[in-house]
Amino acid sequence: MSESGGPDVTQELRLPWDDDPEDLYEHAPCGYLTTLPDGTIVRVNETFLSWTGYSRTDLIGHRRFRDLLTPGCQVYHETHFAPLLTMQNEVHEIALDVVRRDGRKLHTLVNAVLERGPGGSPRIIRTMVFDATERRSYERELLAARHVAEAAERRIRVLQQIVADLAAAPTEAEVAEAVLRAPEPAFQAASSSIYLVDPDRDLLVAVASTDPTTGNWEDMPCSSERAVAEVARRGDLHVIGTLAEAEEHFPDLAESMRASGRNTVVLLPLTTGPADDQNGINVLGVLAFSFRTERTLDDGELRVIRLLGQQAGQALDRARLYDDARRREERAHFLARTTRSLEEEHRLLQRARRLVERVVPEIADWATVRLQVGPAGLVEDAGGPAPDPERLAARIAEVIDSAEPVHATDGDGLGCTVLPLTVRGRVLGTLALRMAPDRRGAEAERLFLADLADRAGLALENARLYEQERAIARTLQRSLLAGDVPGGDPRFAVETYYQAAAQDLEVGGDWFDAFQITPNKLAVVVGDVVGRGIDAATTMGQLRSAIRALASAENGPARLLEGLDRFCDRVDSARMATVVYAEVDLLSAELSYACAGHLPPLLHEPAGSPQYLLQARSAPLGSRAGDRRRTEHRVRLASGSRLLLYTDGLVERRGRPIDRGFEVLAREYARRRDAPLKGLTAGIADTMVGRDHADDVCLLCLTLGTEERLERSIGADPLQIALLRADLRGWLVGHAVDPECVNAVLLACSEAVANAIEHGYRDDPFGVVDVAATISADAVEVRVSDRGSWRGPGTDVVRGRGLQLIEDAMDEVFFDRGEGTTVTMRRHRGAS
Repeated sequence: MSESGGPDVTQELRLPWDDDPEDLYEHAPCGYLTTLPDGTIVRVNETFLSWTGYSRTDLIGHRRFRDLLTPGCQVYHETHFAPLLTMQNEVHEIALDVVRRDGRKLHTLVNAVLERGPGGSPRIIRTMVFDATERRSYERELLAARHVAEAAERRIRVLQQIVADLAAAPTEAEVAEAVLRAPEPAFQAASSSIYLVDPDRDLLVAVASTDPTTGNWEDMPCSSERAVAEVARRGDLHVIGTLAEAEEHFPDLAESMRASGRNTVVLLPLTTGPADDQNGINVLGVLAFSFRTERTLDDGELRVIRLLGQQAGQALDRARLYDDARRREERAHFLARTTRSLEEEHRLLQRARRLVERVVPEIADWATVRLQVGPAGLVEDAGGPAPDPERLAARIAEVIDSAEPVHATDGDGLGCTVLPLTVRGRVLGTLALRMAPDRRGAEAERLFLADLADRAGLALENARLYEQERAIARTLQRSLLAGDVPGGDPRFAVETYYQAAAQDLEVGGDWFDAFQITPNKLAVVVGDVVGRGIDAATTMGQLRSAIRALASAENGPARLLEGLDRFCDRVDSARMATVVYAEVDLLSAELSYACAGHLPPLLHEPAGSPQYLLQARSAPLGSRAGDRRRTEHRVRLASGSRLLLYTDGLVERRGRPIDRGFEVLAREYARRRDAPLKGLTAGIADTMVGRDHADDVCLLCLTLGTEERLERSIGADPLQIALLRADLRGWLVGHAVDPECVNAVLLACSEAVANAIEHGYRDDPFGVVDVAATISADAVEVRVSDRGSWRGPGTDVVRGRGLQLIEDAMDEVFFDRGEGTTVTMRRHRGAS
């Protein structure tokens, strides 16, 4: 009996696992897998096999569990599933997609347990797999319903935002932009375009489009038979639902719909006035938007679209009311910005260029400034295309003669307004510009242009006066620099270069000097005085004179700097000036130098790379802080060595470490090792800083002694020949070659190089001509080589008078044609 008094039936029940546990495992309502720690399947139940279509022999011992997953789930298994299982020893309800044997996917939820051995190492993984196909389907339905709700909510938000944007948009262009953005997010339109009515010109103006390639997106007369113009005249919404409907009523629209793949088009007039009175409606524009597929709009969507048209029309009307005030404000701001922008430039050319760049494209699509300055005048233009030059020249001449503006009118054939730039009753030049047709006839625009011309004329005249004063200042500055440096001594050569700051009217404080202390001792110096202006220039002259007075055969660089320190006690403006001073013994080729706060000299000997001389450094002149002792350093130079002294304007840049500047200078100096000394410093300055640098640049290059072998490489430019001749002449004289031989060698070498440029590199402006010269006790030998392709009638390498001159000047001439042409010439010393 049971406790409740009824019969006890528990003895008659047989539990299934007591009966056959194996059958329970095999036919459980979920899949079971047992895998090794690496995922290899060692046991699987019949339920999983029936779901997936695999047999036991396909899986056990041959496949890992992750091998049965889709590629994406395999990645997830490796990056999330397996690490979580290792850390937590179990994972629950992980969604994975299993690939059946026939390739179809089985959506599953997976639970797994990791069992570990006595030592804690993984032993086996037990995995339960549940069929989640129906659950996934239900989730997709929920997700689809959610997307529908979100789309409706998004449309409401978009429309609310559009209404807010329309209410806040102050200009016609901003209203048009806000209306243009509405159809795509609100109705999933493929593209949209907006046209605005210009009542003065009776035009529908194509203002903006999200895809201008979808149809005839261009201006059209309001009387046009096109669909957009028809809707603007009728003032009511029109939906072209199918391509067949478009072909019936608007063939032009049907053609563009077919070409762009559109099947439904909505044309919405943007209106003001009462919605219930068709006669009182004023159409300000048309919004056109389209769909790729045929789209049926329900009544609710049509009401929203009409509401959008009314809201947009009201916003456009309000924007046009404020348009005149806004335009006046824009003109005032433009004039103020242009005036400030012109004041930022000091040079006349840059101001003229800045003027046309400001005018185009903000108020015109093309503009030119022509000034009557200098022998050739000045012309700067921007934009395009340029108008007819003959008609423009005639109108400019008319304006210059009358000193009155000539404004463009519709149909005048030129379309350009020409304004005189008048200063103190004199016409400095003209400003010609081509504006949009809708701005030509407005009186306010003419007043604005007159104001612009007045301001531009004054700014350009100020720039002209500035350049005139700047030229005077530069002349003064150069007069304060050292005169001719020593020359004519075959034991050395000096090349200098000075470039003033491009945008500074004041005289700078950078300077150089070179002089002989004794017939056998040469001094070179480069310095930089603090500040600018006449005071700095005066101090510069005083320092240069003091150095010449203190330099002597006995003092040396260190004692000279000490004397300059004492000089600073009397001339306070010289304090903190920087100086690098060097003396060269022309007999022993020994260099002694000292730097007072200045950048280190750069030495390039015939063999090796350029090196900065970093010894003998101390504080600037007159410095009262730190160690005031002056030191000097001595170094013996090989014949042919080049020493470069320079000021900080050559290497210092804002935003760049000074070490980087040193690297660039050393690389450029090494690249020009074989260049002629003449023009070397100017070339380095041009490469390093250009012509519009904001700081003064001063360089001095000293070449010591005469090279045993002269090797030079010049570009295929005839202008380089003169520099090569000067370098070769100095080298020959330094080796005591007699004048007759010097002249003969120079003539022959010049002709050979000219022939190489003319014939070898006639089609290659980047070619290089190599010149090598050697001297022995009885002869001078010069070799001129190029790698060009010689062309011309016959097989002669050098033709015409050049060959005859070379053969007459030299005793022996040989030609070799391989990869290019080599001319070897020899002249005996002291013989003809």
